[in-house]
Amino acid sequence: MTDESDPSAGESRTGPERIRSLAVTTDDVVTALEANERRGRDAVLRVTPPFAGRMRARLHLEGAEGGYDDGARPIHVPPERLVRDAPSFPAVDETGDELRASEEPYSRERHRERHAEAVEAWRLAVRDSLDGRATLETPTGPHEVDVNYLG
Repeated sequence: MTDESDPSAGESRTGPERIRSLAVTTDDVVTALEANERRGRDAVLRVTPPFAGRMRARLHLEGAEGGYDDGARPIHVPPERLVRDAPSFPAVDETGDELRASEEPYSRERHRERHAEAVEAWRLAVRDSLDGRATLETPTGPHEVDVNYLG
C-alpha cells in the first residue's frame, strides 16, 4: 500500500516511470533521423502525458511545446536512441565522388539519381537497425522500455 501523502508515491502511479512500452511508426523514426541529418532540425519522438503502461511516441520538433507549464512534461526521445548502429547519412558530395570514380559518365541527372538511391538504401538500413528497447530520460532518471514499431 502506498502512502498518499508521499509525493513520490503519486509520481510512480502517474509519472513516466510507469511506461512499459512505446509504440512508434517506423516512418516517424526514419523521418526524424533524416530531418536531423539533412536540415539540422531538432526532431524527436514525443511522449505526452498522462502517462500509462503503453504509450505512443509521435514525431515532433523540439522546442514547439505549449500547454505544459504545470504538472507532467512530455518526454522527448531522440531518434538515435531507437536505432542500433545507425548508418551514416549519405553526403551529396560523396555520392558525386563515387559516381565520378565509377565507369559511368558523370551528369547532374545521374548524380541526383545516384544520391536518391543512396538515401533510399540508408532508409532501408535504418529500418533494419531499429532497436526493441530504449532508455527514456525522466525526472527521476533513466527508464528503460520496450519499443514496438508500427508500419
